[in-house]
Amino acid sequence: MDAYTLATRNTVEIVTEDELRAVLAKPEKSVYTGYEPSGEIHLGHLVTINKLMDLRDAGFKVKVLLADLHAFLNKKGTMERVAELADYNRRCFEAVGLKGKNVEFVLGTDVQLNKDYQINTLRLAQQITLNRATRSMDEVGRNMDAPHVSQMVYPIMQMVDIHTLGVDLALGGIDQRKIHMLAREYLPTIGAKAPLCMHTPIINGLNGKKMSSSEGNYISVADTEEDIRKKMKKAFCPPEIEENPILQVLKYHVFPRLDTVTLKRPEKFGGDMEFTSYEECEKLYGEGKIHPADLKASCTEGIVEVLAPARDYLGL
Repeated sequence: MDAYTLATRNTVEIVTEDELRAVLAKPEKSVYTGYEPSGEIHLGHLVTINKLMDLRDAGFKVKVLLADLHAFLNKKGTMERVAELADYNRRCFEAVGLKGKNVEFVLGTDVQLNKDYQINTLRLAQQITLNRATRSMDEVGRNMDAPHVSQMVYPIMQMVDIHTLGVDLALGGIDQRKIHMLAREYLPTIGAKAPLCMHTPIINGLNGKKMSSSEGNYISVADTEEDIRKKMKKAFCPPEIEENPILQVLKYHVFPRLDTVTLKRPEKFGGDMEFTSYEECEKLYGEGKIHPADLKASCTEGIVEVLAPARDYLGL
């Protein structure tokens, strides 16, 4: 797979493709994604983590910002608790394969409390209206019906992160788009370059609804094999392709990590099938040639295999 195809697979938007081609041609290039430290790293996080591994393999230096201050501003816990989670999350990222000489983990408080960073944050705060800052947080903020001032600082800090880390590319889920577009518009006003931006989809939880810890509709990298099988057995798998969580797990987690995926079934139902691409699997499922139960079983074996090294790394 060529570098451009590897870099762009399983994305929903690149701003802009011409800029990406120019960056790919550079001998040295870098990308960052920021993560608020959280209790568990699950399949929702793994969409961007898998993309970071693609970009690493396409020649990018990867910088992962463990955004402890952002988590604090977004009311995710005390600074002490957030620090504990940041260290645990780093181990989870490494466990799923995001490691190597071209991967660097940066703790937010190590770079966000110096004078230059704070001055740049204040310079941008002078220019961005409260309405723009609020709208940029629509998809990522908590309790945005009555936002706090801290949540308005959040997107401005994220913009300064891009400049401070000196990266060419800002990667995030599509929910980060509004913040990234602010960065493209306003970073040049403080003498910083407008970043190339890449966005990945937000996938459904296993029950077909928005993935949420309160719903328990996710698979964590720390789940045991037994946990995974129980969750997958109850997962929603409609005959339709659109918004199908099982197909999403196959597309964004299983096929990018495995060379082949085997669907096992009795001879009377057509026998085993082997797939080397997601597109082939989706086509046959859409044509009704694969039963939802068989698709779930195949997906279950695939995600168990994909996450097995993570369970070993974490000592689970």
